[in-house]
Amino acid sequence: METLFEKAFVKALRKHSGIKNQVENKVRMIMEHPLAMGEPLKGNFRGFYSCPVKKSFIIIYLYCRACRTKGDHEIVACSDCSEHENETLKFVLLGPHDEAYGI
Repeated sequence: METLFEKAFVKALRKHSGIKNQVENKVRMIMEHPLAMGEPLKGNFRGFYSCPVKKSFIIIYLYCRACRTKGDHEIVACSDCSEHENETLKFVLLGPHDEAYGI
C-alpha cells in the first residue's frame, strides 16, 4: 500500500509532537484496516475519513479505493488522483476536532 502524508499533516504532527507515538500507532492501524478504522465524512469532507487519536483529536485521510468506488473522486478532485493506485492512503490533516474541520 502506498502511503502519502500531506504537508499540512506533517506540519501538524510537528506542532503536536507530544502525541506523536499515539498518532504513529493510529496511522499503522489505519494502514492495516483503512475502512474499519475510519468514519466516512459528509458535506464538504465527502470522500474523506476521520479517525480519532484521542477524545477530540482526529486524523483525516483519503483511501483512494473507497473514494473511487463511491464516485467521490470527482468531488474530492485530487490533482494527482490519476498518478496513484487504488491501494493508496493519503493522510491529509491532523489536529483537534474543530481545528481540523476549520470550525
